[in-house]
Amino acid sequence: MIQHVYERACQARYLSSTIIATDDEEVFAVARKFGARVRMTRADHPSGTDRAAEVASAENADLVVNIQGDEPLIDPAAIDAAILPLAHDSEILMGTLKKRIEDPREIDDPNVVKVVTDRTGDAIYFSRSPIPFDRERKAAAPADYFKHIGLYVYRRDFLLQYPTLPVGPLEQAERLEQLRALENGFRIRVVETDYDSLGVDTPADLERVSLWFETSMRGMS
Repeated sequence: MIQHVYERACQARYLSSTIIATDDEEVFAVARKFGARVRMTRADHPSGTDRAAEVASAENADLVVNIQGDEPLIDPAAIDAAILPLAHDSEILMGTLKKRIEDPREIDDPNVVKVVTDRTGDAIYFSRSPIPFDRERKAAAPADYFKHIGLYVYRRDFLLQYPTLPVGPLEQAERLEQLRALENGFRIRVVETDYDSLGVDTPADLERVSLWFETSMRGMS
């Protein structure tokens, strides 16, 4: 799976280098075997952003993109879309993606993180609960809700600062690393994308993605 993520990330137009960061020796060996740049990191990082900061400290890139290793179908165009706002506006320190929810079951699924944004496209909040809450019980359409796509872009200086920021009660309650930025007063620009995440977080997710690959391979034969 990690090879699929790496190869698709390498197709993004605005990434000049791709590095796999891991604290797992098996993942390290597999990555080296298929020719990826890979770095072993400390095992005590509380989040992927903290791990990315360790790697970024040894790199000189102005912007750093954190792509989850469990996104084997990541769209290179979605990566580029997340990068562009930071490339064009030096005031934006962090960016990510959102996708309109089409399946109503995802609204109440705590494994699907929801996000609400202001009129400028900056995040107001991320939550595992349905947001916004439908107080009037109007049975809002799924399209009124957005899921968060767990891909992050940071300015290097901000990313290096991130591990020093205090972890607040919202991040602790939701177990969502991006809330550390919001709780400490930093903006996160959120870009809408058509890319629908197929992250592998549960056995059901693994079965779904495996079926997708099997179907794709049969279609190519």
